[in-house]
Amino acid sequence: MLYRLAGWSLLESAQTFLGGYCVARALDGGFLAGRTGLGLAWLAVAAAAILAGGPLLRGVFGQLAALVEPLRDALVRRAVERALHGAITDPARADAGAVSRLTHQTEIVRDSFAGLVLTARSFVFTAVGALAGLFTLAPRFLLVVLPPLTLGLLLFLATLAPMAAAQRTYLTADEALADRVGAIGAGLRDIAACGTSARAAERTGELIDAGADAARALARWAAVRTLALGVAGQSPVLLLLVTAPWLVRQGVTAGALVGALTYLVQSLLPALHTLMTALGAAGTRLLVVLDRFTDPAAGEDGARTAHRSPGDPVRGEEAAGLGTDGGTTPLPATPSAGAGGQPAVTERVAVAGQGTGPASLPILSGSGSGSDSRPVPAAEVRDVTLAYGPGAPPVLDRLDLLVDQGEHVAVVGPSGIGKSTLTGVLAGLLAPDGGSVLLAGRPVAGRDARELAALRVLIPQQAYVFSGTVRDNLAYLRPEVPDDELRRAVTALGAEELVGRLGGLTAPVEPARLSQGERQLLSLCRAHVASAPLLVLDEATCHLDPAAEERVELALAARPGTLIVVAHRLSSARRADRILVLDGTRPTYGTHDELLAVSPLYRDLAGHWQDG
Repeated sequence: MLYRLAGWSLLESAQTFLGGYCVARALDGGFLAGRTGLGLAWLAVAAAAILAGGPLLRGVFGQLAALVEPLRDALVRRAVERALHGAITDPARADAGAVSRLTHQTEIVRDSFAGLVLTARSFVFTAVGALAGLFTLAPRFLLVVLPPLTLGLLLFLATLAPMAAAQRTYLTADEALADRVGAIGAGLRDIAACGTSARAAERTGELIDAGADAARALARWAAVRTLALGVAGQSPVLLLLVTAPWLVRQGVTAGALVGALTYLVQSLLPALHTLMTALGAAGTRLLVVLDRFTDPAAGEDGARTAHRSPGDPVRGEEAAGLGTDGGTTPLPATPSAGAGGQPAVTERVAVAGQGTGPASLPILSGSGSGSDSRPVPAAEVRDVTLAYGPGAPPVLDRLDLLVDQGEHVAVVGPSGIGKSTLTGVLAGLLAPDGGSVLLAGRPVAGRDARELAALRVLIPQQAYVFSGTVRDNLAYLRPEVPDDELRRAVTALGAEELVGRLGGLTAPVEPARLSQGERQLLSLCRAHVASAPLLVLDEATCHLDPAAEERVELALAARPGTLIVVAHRLSSARRADRILVLDGTRPTYGTHDELLAVSPLYRDLAGHWQDG
């Protein structure tokens, strides 16, 4: 195959040789000698050589396909085998997008490799034909053309390694920035709730600066490459024109000079420009992509970032710009674990107040819903309206809700109706456009994250589990909780098997090895031992089976305090004392039997749940 490719390429060398040589002969032996017919005949030979280029290219591309396609097939097999091996040996860390991503990268390798082979082959055999023609016309031409051509090529080759390094650094910085922006975008509400916007912006700014530095370095090496192209590509023509009087005195004919210029301008320099462009762009891209295939971490995590090692998940405190300074427990800006164990949404709570567990709130005189003697409601929503943007229809429209202490309330409604919005308003993460929210008789507005954390715990659908021990995760909201109480919570919520499999309270936790349901179970155990008297679950049991969900909800409802659950099953709603149905026009609040009688939407939802 290589011999056949070389054979077709030698014909291309002959075509290049004839181009300049025929022009020289047409001038010296034809037009300048007064023999127009002979001059036209030489030009006809040159034209025939150009027309023969079509079949030559067809032959070259035929052999090129036989060289490149086996490489592409081998890389596809390697990508698939690596992804399957990772899925078998470590299912929790298996990257579902690895096959698609690496298969796409095989196309990049194939195209880049084919382009490099094509352009390198073309330059080599074009240079052979052009230099042979220059030597045939006048050997002195080589004294003028070869030194700047060689100097420019050496300068260009010297830039390839640093250019590839700069390209790799640029891609790594770009991937790191995209990874950071994705993590922050998923937890914006939590970053705002924990007051870490400035720090998150600072750390993102560092990645932006790193990307800008990498882009500038890449641009500098591109400038050096342009200089090399100028030296190798333009200097030979300039030197040939400057030395033309000397060459004529040495016996070089006018036709030979024009033929030499034809070799340079029509053949050698275009081939050189194409080669340098291909090596500078496709070549560095090929090196970077091939590095993804030779680096084992690339198949596991896709992109490596500039500020963290491959395989290290973006932790919740990182996404929100929170650290573990001096080993202190960070504010929980808690992104939930998404694919590959990387957190995406946060638990929007902070370290709760002192005490050994949740307790009933005191009766506050003069506050609440009107009576001085009745206990203060656990949560009260008064005439709350909230819309996402000016002119947008309100998601919550003049909503009133009162939840008594110790009550178990379920919130139901179709998707997008505002259930998560309501939990955000109750937790103090979303400020309503109108109305007020009180927790334990205290206004939510104006309170910082720590004050709100002493009043409520919000567990979202995407549970937050971080790298640390099992105890670190369970005691995240209340670090001083005794181990005995943690064990009782684990038993109450049915997490003994999970904690035992992990190795006990002191065993390390790797979030990527946990399923979504296991993350939710650990997060719910954490909520059980928290000091806050109000628990809000925003579909926080959706990855548990019905039996596990029932055990968890009954345990949390039995815990001293109040429980509000966004329900996604009829059984979950029926376990509540009262149910709030959000229907977008007039919410309905009552028991299961009452709602079946008065709420058509609830009847529809109940029928849908039963059918499902």
